[in-house]
Amino acid sequence: MPITVGEPAPDFLLKDQNNQEVRLSDFRGRKAVLLVFYPLAFSRHCHGELTEIQQNLPDYTGDHLQVLTVSVDSVYSHKVWAGQEGFEFPLLADFWPHGEVAQAYGVFDHDRGYAVRGTFLIDADGILRWSEVNGPGQPRDQKAWREAVATLTP
Repeated sequence: MPITVGEPAPDFLLKDQNNQEVRLSDFRGRKAVLLVFYPLAFSRHCHGELTEIQQNLPDYTGDHLQVLTVSVDSVYSHKVWAGQEGFEFPLLADFWPHGEVAQAYGVFDHDRGYAVRGTFLIDADGILRWSEVNGPGQPRDQKAWREAVATLTP
């Protein structure tokens, strides 16, 4: 079951495509975080969603907001994919323990071994303010993300 709006977001420490550690709590007091789980790198729907993030990157990054994307793929897969596609935002590897962060957020599909499409907006105090979970094969509408982000006051 996904975490509930109003609850503290579970903290985590994952590595990005450059093998750099990213800890959610490092953003507390500084920035809100748009946390985007996706099933697998190099897949059609995921490619489309991450390409749309890249095309609208100013909407998801800045002084008061940071986008973080997460999948069970390895750091090395993310490095290749980010380089190939020109992704300029963190792709975090929830590789080992396998899907641990996706499980903490309630979006891990145990039968398939990867996260479903969960999107979480966490304010600068570390509290979940908005979430959306889409099932397999259901692409997300990023207009809803931008509307949710607009409700946060810097």
